[in-house]
Amino acid sequence: MESLLKLSGVLLIGLALLHAVFPHHFKWKEELRDITLLTRQIHYIHTFFIALTVFLMGVLCLFSASELLTTKLGRQVCFGLSLFWSCRLLIQFFGYSSSHWKGKPFETAVHISFSLLWVFLTAVFASAALRA
Repeated sequence: MESLLKLSGVLLIGLALLHAVFPHHFKWKEELRDITLLTRQIHYIHTFFIALTVFLMGVLCLFSASELLTTKLGRQVCFGLSLFWSCRLLIQFFGYSSSHWKGKPFETAVHISFSLLWVFLTAVFASAALRA
């Protein structure tokens, strides 16, 4: 289980770093041009803090896996993280329109890959939380 938490940490750090390419990939400069400055800044700042939060989750898993498994607080943190990632999994299917990926091979592969990542993270954290 400790190795799965450490793997989760590596995956989360990678996911956090992936946020750096979002502005270019999603053409935010063009897409966000017509919104107010405040809304545009909120968009960028919230993306930064999401990436930072995911990065810190990864660091926690990578360097404190043992504590997450062996302490009451650690298991409570894992329970919270399992809720977080299960909510993210639900959003994958109910928050985004399938028109973003249906019929598009690359986008479908990304959708499936991230869905599997959310399932994996949910399962690892839930298993760690329920560990006696």
